Amino acid sequence: MYHSKIAGLGYYVPENVVTNDDLSKIMDTNDEWIQERTGIQERRHIIRGEDTTTSMGVKAAEIAIERAGVAKEDIDFVVFATLSPDYYFPGPGVLVQRDLGLKTVGALDVRNQCSGFVYALSVADQYIKTGMYKNILVIGSEVHSTGLDMTTRGRGVSVIFGDGAGAAVLSREEDVTKGILSTHLHSEGQHAEELIVKAPGMGGRWVTDILADSDADDESYFPYMNGQFVFKNAVVRFSEVINEGLQANNLQVSDIDMLIPHQANLRISQFIQKKFNLTDDQVYNNIQKYGNTTAASIPIALTEAWEKGKIKSGDTVVLAAFGSGFTWASAIIKW
Repeated sequence: MYHSKIAGLGYYVPENVVTNDDLSKIMDTNDEWIQERTGIQERRHIIRGEDTTTSMGVKAAEIAIERAGVAKEDIDFVVFATLSPDYYFPGPGVLVQRDLGLKTVGALDVRNQCSGFVYALSVADQYIKTGMYKNILVIGSEVHSTGLDMTTRGRGVSVIFGDGAGAAVLSREEDVTKGILSTHLHSEGQHAEELIVKAPGMGGRWVTDILADSDADDESYFPYMNGQFVFKNAVVRFSEVINEGLQANNLQVSDIDMLIPHQANLRISQFIQKKFNLTDDQVYNNIQKYGNTTAASIPIALTEAWEKGKIKSGDTVVLAAFGSGFTWASAIIKW
């Protein structure tokens, strides 16, 4: 059996910067209110017609492939995590295969929202461990801005999210003391409706229902979040899944060189940092600049941390995420 290692990383964010002050011009909010609750100062939004979930994923992937030192022809499989596909179907995995000019390799879409990238990483890791594939492209990409209620009515959710993409190339590693040591995945669907987009959906209100009703007050196709409930569950599950990963590998908290948490809310990250008694050098946050980019948040932050030299060979890196579903996950990596 093999291990898989992260051979290359890349990310892409739109050039269009949207500050808290920019949002205050279109809804009843302000910089102080947003920063106090989320830690976010600005985020990136696409300009329609210039970027999509797929195109951003392709741009991040091209960087990751180049850094991995592999040719596009060497990519055996694609795993794409997103909650914001270009189309209801097909998913963006096949669009990436097309736009990158890859061979007719398999492409899989993962719909696990904020924990999507760690889930996708886990899927790719299993394929490589069994020897089925040698190089797998894993992408997390999101376009939130075009699906948010950008009015005062939706401010509780809309100020949080941003657009962007991150990618990693996982490659076979024969030294089983290195690479992805383990991944840990969980879900608790009884709380699914606490963070949800209800429509369109085959089980409830589909496109034909929305069009027939033509109800300007219909909020079912905008994201809904019970923020306080999500926060309380997130801090518990983050802690549990980090500890689970450490225990599975006989590691202590003191062995963590870098924790990359999903960038859901700076207050959640700070709570976890304090609970584990980690220093600022052991935790990487960039939600201040990009907001919550859901499945893209971990690969964007991981890439930035690596680019800044905060992750070095031999380091123990922990990835952890919690989000809609409820789903949560962690990955323990020996760099």
